[in-house]
Order: sequence, then C-alpha cells, then structure tokens
Amino acid sequence: MGTTCTLRWRSENDRELIWTVDPTHPIAQGVPHPMIVEAQEMYGEQFDIPAPDELIFISSFSGGEVFRSGCTFRRGHGKIFYFSPGDQDYPVYHHKDIRRVIANGVEWARSDMPTRSAPTLLRYESGDFFTGHGYDGPLKSSDA
Repeated sequence: MGTTCTLRWRSENDRELIWTVDPTHPIAQGVPHPMIVEAQEMYGEQFDIPAPDELIFISSFSGGEVFRSGCTFRRGHGKIFYFSPGDQDYPVYHHKDIRRVIANGVEWARSDMPTRSAPTLLRYESGDFFTGHGYDGPLKSSDA
C-alpha cells in the first residue's frame, strides 16, 4: 500500500459499534446500522493507509476511539476491501452481520473486467530476433 499501515490498538474486550457511512454501497446491503460487536479488540486512528477510494464503515469503541473499519481500494484491475472486525482473541467471524459484510465484500471484489487472455509467447532463434514465430512449448528431444 506504500504506507506503514500502523494504527492504535488495545485488546481489552471493547464493545464496537460499526456505523455505515455509505448505505448505498453494495457491501453495506442487508446489514443493520449500527452493527454491534459486544467483545472486540480496539483499533483506532491514526491508521496509516492511503486515502481509500470509498469509505463504507467507521467504528467507535467503548473508550471513545474511532476507526475507518471498512474501506475499498482499486489497484489496476483488482479491487481490495479492507474490513477490520475480527481478531484471534475475539473471533467475531461467526457474527451474522459480520458474515453478511464479508459475503457482500467478496461479491463486490469479483472483477467486472473482461477476461484477459494470455499473451502469445514468441520463440526467437539467434539471428531471427525480429521474426519470431509462435511458441508451442519447450522443445522436445525429437524436435531438435
């Protein structure tokens, strides 16, 4: 991402409220506002990431901290969805609303770009660099 991705955090059984700031985004479809996670690790700003292309969720925690907890990035033909809820000490991945966001994120990230075909590889013999011909794989001993 070109940044340190550092952030503030603590692991003290915080309650997290996940606020939808872009209810029109496909990733936010079908999730309550706010989503409530009763026990979670706290992540807080400053979160050293590039400016997101889209900000979908922000979280607030019982200590008053806030965090950009759901955002998207586009890189080339790819789509990235960052979503923070979930930690090895607080496995919230089984929370029905978190599962809905993850499913929505996977659906959103599927590329809508046309299928890219593999380029034709050309084989060049010494002396014919500018007149290469189609490559059909490595030479077999019978071809030599």
